[in-house]
Amino acid sequence: MSTKVSDHILARLREWDVEHVFAYAGDGINGLLAAWERADNKPQFIQARHEEMAAFQAVGYAKFSGRVGVCAATSGPGAIHLLNGLYDAKLDHVPVVAIVGQTNRSAMGGSYQQEVDLVSLYKDVASDFLEMVTVPEQLPNAIDRAIRTAYGRRTVTAVIVPADVQELDYSPPTHAFKMVPSSLGLASYAPVPTDDDLARAAEVLNAGEKVAVLIGQGARGARAEVEQLADVLGAGVAKALLGKDALPDDLPYVTGAIGLLGTRPSYEMMRDCDTLLVVGSSFPYTQFMPELDQARAVQIDIDPHMVGMRYPFEVNLVGDAKATLQRLLPQLRTKKHGTWRKKIEKDTARWWEVMERRAAVEADPVNPEYVVHALDALLPDDVILAADSGSSANWYARHLRMRGTMRGSLSGTLATMGPGVPYVIGAKFAHPDRPAIALVGDGAMQMNGMAELITAGKYWSEWQDPRLIVAVLNNQDLNQVTWEMRAMSGAPQFLPSQAIPDVRYADFARSIGLDGVRVEKPGEVEDAWRKALAADRPFVIDFRTDPAVPPIPPHASLDQIEAAATAILKGDSDRAAMVKQGLKAKVQEMLPGGKHRHGRPDQG
Repeated sequence: MSTKVSDHILARLREWDVEHVFAYAGDGINGLLAAWERADNKPQFIQARHEEMAAFQAVGYAKFSGRVGVCAATSGPGAIHLLNGLYDAKLDHVPVVAIVGQTNRSAMGGSYQQEVDLVSLYKDVASDFLEMVTVPEQLPNAIDRAIRTAYGRRTVTAVIVPADVQELDYSPPTHAFKMVPSSLGLASYAPVPTDDDLARAAEVLNAGEKVAVLIGQGARGARAEVEQLADVLGAGVAKALLGKDALPDDLPYVTGAIGLLGTRPSYEMMRDCDTLLVVGSSFPYTQFMPELDQARAVQIDIDPHMVGMRYPFEVNLVGDAKATLQRLLPQLRTKKHGTWRKKIEKDTARWWEVMERRAAVEADPVNPEYVVHALDALLPDDVILAADSGSSANWYARHLRMRGTMRGSLSGTLATMGPGVPYVIGAKFAHPDRPAIALVGDGAMQMNGMAELITAGKYWSEWQDPRLIVAVLNNQDLNQVTWEMRAMSGAPQFLPSQAIPDVRYADFARSIGLDGVRVEKPGEVEDAWRKALAADRPFVIDFRTDPAVPPIPPHASLDQIEAAATAILKGDSDRAAMVKQGLKAKVQEMLPGGKHRHGRPDQG
């Protein structure tokens, strides 16, 4: 039997050690589907419920494995559906390759069914490498470059294969004019800055008395070096959310997340520092960094296109974080851990006490902060965490402390709704021997998560550790947007846009052979987590949480809280007065000079 183009594509993926392709079928990739059958389903075709979910699963797989994620879809609508997940990968610098079908070459330009100009459509999301294969000899180069570019530039690439080309006999490129042969493999490298640049950076850092460090996901491979740097410089370390798992939270000088979802210690450290070092992060919110004329600053990033942004850096070091820090550290002078470092550690310890007390505040029916805070102490040291966009991301950022080999992520730059459940499904194919937990709001669960429970039900028996837990914060409200309306616009909740139906998510899970429980009382929270962590299959916890618990940013002022409370009053809520009082009480500890009496956050 002759080898078809489709056979060669799958064979080349196997040669690149691709083990899974997250996909959905359609006649635009019928040739590939037939090849999959001939190849005994290698690499494994992972059937999502929707192409967008296939792309998210590929992103989750790539984020948690460090390997390229591959997704596939049919022509027209299937290729269009992939886009949101692909943009999530591009904006978070994750290596993902999309293989998409197209109508037959003979039909192109004829307004044929499902004909979409995919080259134009994909030219932004796959701007680093995008190619349509029109003759067999373009392979294997198209596949090789797509994978190599995705890895090398940490981005999205795409290969478009018309349906009739998939069915052609494969013939390799020859030793001839205008042929492009190819080869497998990646070369390992760790670029480092010049000695002169390193010396300039050392001068800035040595001169500082109040050094703050901000790390992102680019520092994940440099944990030991960042710890040594913080010790040498007497610095505190804040983390962008994509770098939440880059450094453990049980280190006393790690102040936690930064930004709108961040912590008060991170905010104050940036406010008061005189020197800033940013490692492997393109954190976008300049207002959470020092004033522009306040601090001397150094940046380390492997991508020359990402340096010099966000802040007026005095020195930009282009290089791998680990290799660069290894060369920089010998040039740094050890600073005494004086008032600056001691204040950071004291503020951080106090912050975690505040989080514990905030979680203990009564709510109707359950405080969402308590839901997540109760999980913190129960987390297995090898757990993989994903948070969806929305208020659930606030509680993930503020209440869960990374330790051991824990991994965690979310949609950082795109901040799209819906990746929480598909992320952990992708993670389970990357690490089938580790537990995975998704924290999602009910809006995201209704948008994407419920259908993907079916995917989990289809595959969970293949995983060595069957635990995949989906925790739904069910408050019948699109809560993050509701609070943004109140805090930023002074507008009350607009119910037609914000209110969503109550769904019994655990019942749905049980109806498809999974397990789950609904929690409506605070006393049931910890038992539910323990039951889920002991389950022998994927488990859904439907937490009925209070929408009146505000995801307050660390820089919030009492005026902003007053505006939010007034907005609720305009909404003519029966609970308006209580909510107004509660808002001020709950935020008091996060404001300068906030105090507790008798250890209760609602009496400050």
